[in-house]
Amino acid sequence: MAEARRALNREDELPVYLARPGTADQAARQKHGGLFCSVEGAYESKTIDFEALSVGHRGARTPLGQRRVDSQIPSSLHTEHEFKQVDIKHDVDAKLIPKLSEGQSDRLLIKGGRIVNDDQSFCADIYMEDGLIKQIGDNLIVPGGVKTIEANGKMVIPGGIDIHTHFQMPYRGTTTVDDFCQGTKAALAGGTTMIVDHVIPEPGSSLVEAFKHWQEWADEKACCDYSLHVDITYWNDSVKQEVESLLKEKGVNSFQVYMAYKDLYQMSNSEVGHIELYEIFTLLGELGGIVQVHAENGEIIAEEQARILGMGITGPEGHVLSRPEELEAEAVFRAITIASQTNCPLYVTRVMSKSAADIISQARKKGNVVFGEPITASLGTDGTHYWSKNWAKAASYVTSPPLSPDPTTPDYLNSLLASGDLNVTGSAHCTFSVAQKAIGKDDFTQIPEGVNGVEERMSLIWDKAVVSGKMDENMFVAVTSTNAAKILNLYPRKGRIAVGSDSDLVIWDPDMVKTVTAKSHNSAAEYNVFEGMELRGAPLLVICQGKIILEDGKLQATSGSGRFIPCSPFPDFAYKRIKARKQGDLLKCKKFSWSKSYFLPLAVLRAVPRGMYDGPVSDFNPMSRGGTPSASNRSSPTKAPIRNLHQSGFTLAGPEEAPIRPAGRRIVVPPGGRSNITSLS
Repeated sequence: MAEARRALNREDELPVYLARPGTADQAARQKHGGLFCSVEGAYESKTIDFEALSVGHRGARTPLGQRRVDSQIPSSLHTEHEFKQVDIKHDVDAKLIPKLSEGQSDRLLIKGGRIVNDDQSFCADIYMEDGLIKQIGDNLIVPGGVKTIEANGKMVIPGGIDIHTHFQMPYRGTTTVDDFCQGTKAALAGGTTMIVDHVIPEPGSSLVEAFKHWQEWADEKACCDYSLHVDITYWNDSVKQEVESLLKEKGVNSFQVYMAYKDLYQMSNSEVGHIELYEIFTLLGELGGIVQVHAENGEIIAEEQARILGMGITGPEGHVLSRPEELEAEAVFRAITIASQTNCPLYVTRVMSKSAADIISQARKKGNVVFGEPITASLGTDGTHYWSKNWAKAASYVTSPPLSPDPTTPDYLNSLLASGDLNVTGSAHCTFSVAQKAIGKDDFTQIPEGVNGVEERMSLIWDKAVVSGKMDENMFVAVTSTNAAKILNLYPRKGRIAVGSDSDLVIWDPDMVKTVTAKSHNSAAEYNVFEGMELRGAPLLVICQGKIILEDGKLQATSGSGRFIPCSPFPDFAYKRIKARKQGDLLKCKKFSWSKSYFLPLAVLRAVPRGMYDGPVSDFNPMSRGGTPSASNRSSPTKAPIRNLHQSGFTLAGPEEAPIRPAGRRIVVPPGGRSNITSLS
């Protein structure tokens, strides 16, 4: 009897068929008492129902001994893991479900990873099939022929979303050197599994046609999923109809307007331009779109460029000298004001300076729905390079708004990003060759603008914000993936690890160190604005659309495999507060007090009921725009009458018959004082 008990206690020698369902771990059934006591569940049917255990079936039965695990709740919280390299092996023992036929998507199982979402971290296994996450938990029931990835305790995060790129962008008869194939390869190498590119129609051309061209280029070459913003480069009734069509029918929910680039894309060249901005913001607010804005004061920039060139400054340093950061901050404030008045969510692209970031931060504290997007370059480098003696190097940093010459700016922006005052990151990846940049070798205003950053974005943020202690791993996921997905209304399909989400995942190594160099980056550009930087934190393995794309440093991307992901209007992340605000305004209407009407928002302002004024009314000239008081027309008793230069003689009836001053004659004040010249003849 004693030997029999010792035999039962040797759990390490149990055969595989006594292991728990869905795993080969040799764990014995739980014993309750001695040899002859009753065993829990001994009389239950042990027949396995394969249909009930099929992956993805709603209401699948949880086998005995396996806990039901919700995809959002950690099933276990292990704090210690042995950090090893990721091992990938082919599971030939699992025979619960027949293997897939040829041509179907890969089945992948990540074991032993620590899942990191924007709101929580927990340890669990992940099973993927057909490009979707099917199961999350412990001891998963998986089919045969599954590729098993041993994460060895490393972080498993959602694939990055770069919300701002310019791939294959036409510019003055040339095109950026990174097309959709090369650009998305660089993105995947850095852990980004989705990009959002900007469609930039030529002024006067169709927005819908430009959108179709960009979509064709991306469908042909993109290696990962993508969406598109559409830039509004001019405004009229036909553009208004196209914007509505793109938003309702084409899957575009974000549109960018320009407050810079006078006489090209700028929407605020005059008073009419400001009215156009107001109309665009109002329309998109009603249709559920997101207004993106390139914020700079284009009018002053044009004057400053002419002044700097007139001083003989033609090199890249003239670019930053003609665009001081105050011009960015002023435009950001103006855009926030218009967005607030129209009740429209605002997204400020390319936040490059402290002052612009501060204005966004203050507006958010006041309750404005505004999002700020620092880019890879503004978070990782500065504008001191514009004064480099190497013209090609200095020109490689030219972008707008320019990088701040203040070397403390990147650290400041990273701090605001970590605190939530800035919300999302893009790369604004727009690369030109040195020869293309040299178009502006004699005139800095002609240098094609753009920097790299799509490959370096995630590693740089990890190194500058997480390693430094400013940001935790959950906020890292938020600013590199989740918040972008929420703004695009793609959450939780993108930006989260959950059952039903796309299987775009990254196994992240927080300790891997890489040195950035143009010699080994995946961009076609000849330069890299982060050259020589040592960045800690990098992707160890990248899964896109359920397929392993990056493994052991080897990139295996397929051109044309990317899918267009349509974005729907009214994302909750932007419009939830706006809807609540409108409902609150309606409640205020019901509790309306005329004595406190000046405290109400514009949405609920109404006229005060009062009696008609029946007192005296002075006569006035409706065409009058002011003028000189009548007393000024009286003649001095001691001096000859002086011509009133403030009073115009212009009338709609035509010019007065008065002597005409010769064009070439100048009136000069004679020595000794002002002259009392009363006649020009």
